[in-house]
Amino acid sequence: MSQIIEQNSENRTPGSSAPSLSTAADDDISAAQMSAGNAGLPYPLPEAIAALPAHLEQLADRARDYVEAASSANTRKAYASDWKHFSAWCRRQGLEILPPNPHTVGLYITACAGGTASGAAIGGRKPSSVTTIERRLSAITWNYAQRGTPLDRKDRHIATVLAGIRNTHATPPRQKEAVLPEHLIAMLETLPRGTLRGLRDRAMLLIGFAGGLRRSEIVGLDVGRNQTKDSRGWVEILEKGIVVTVRGKRGWREVEIGRGSSDATCPVVALQTWLNLARIAHGPLFRRVTGQGKDVGPDRLLDQEVARLVKKAALAAGVRPDLTETERAEKFSGHSLRAGLASSAEVDERYVQKQLGHASAEMTRKYQRRRDRFRVNLTKASGL
Repeated sequence: MSQIIEQNSENRTPGSSAPSLSTAADDDISAAQMSAGNAGLPYPLPEAIAALPAHLEQLADRARDYVEAASSANTRKAYASDWKHFSAWCRRQGLEILPPNPHTVGLYITACAGGTASGAAIGGRKPSSVTTIERRLSAITWNYAQRGTPLDRKDRHIATVLAGIRNTHATPPRQKEAVLPEHLIAMLETLPRGTLRGLRDRAMLLIGFAGGLRRSEIVGLDVGRNQTKDSRGWVEILEKGIVVTVRGKRGWREVEIGRGSSDATCPVVALQTWLNLARIAHGPLFRRVTGQGKDVGPDRLLDQEVARLVKKAALAAGVRPDLTETERAEKFSGHSLRAGLASSAEVDERYVQKQLGHASAEMTRKYQRRRDRFRVNLTKASGL
């Protein structure tokens, strides 16, 4: 890193002690454009678009829509926050943001690993995790690419430093607690049966668990196909169950959710009850309940609502009483539903893999919290 510092100092001119106004302004515009989900990500070539003939403006608008659709709202929000963090650090250090400098980025991720990138006082410094550093690096790379000034992540000043950070600070991933069937039943009992909000939450928990769906996939569902622009899928209620067509991280897949052994725990019954009493026949499946719980609005729920629901219901049901309330709040999330299905479904592993949309059985096994890890005993198999 000493070489990086020396080279970085040599590359700076006397007049570059602070970011230029144009650079700072460009950065502020980008952050503002990315801060809101509706605003989306900055369009790659704003100058070219501004010079387009009038008859191509409609195509330009559509192109912007496709740019925004290329990533999720959560990704846009994270990238906006990460770019703002990097920009603020560069200003404090008196470094130019543009053009992209691998030396600068290498110093930045070093500061993140040491907890000094935020500018907080010594007592408030907290090192960033390796996962956070990698995400911030992806955000920086993306932002530079959109400006037509790509950053070379393979440059030794970035790649070698990142490899060292991984070797020094990487830790095993912290898995979320699985919501097992007995937990889910107890959580359902905490929900009020006579309210629209309770009926909606009941359907969300059962659909999310039985389908092994991600929280974004749950709230992204519509009643039918091609009903909203922001749809991530739709449902089809059949005699024996529900077919969910959903667009996940690996593209489109079909998920079959069969009927339960009783109406109290049946995801199909729960969904039909919610749709009937909420009078939803078109558009988003899970919506906000307003008017003191008596009205159903047109707006789709945010995916964070699923995580909040799982945490709240798990705490109310007393799941994992051996943990403190703070620990339980940290361990349960929307992912707990997927992990619960993977851990409790007593079927061939390949069926669970298909339901969760995993590319490999190894990924599915990471979700299985109570599988028999020693079912295959290589010690005995080798003759010992």
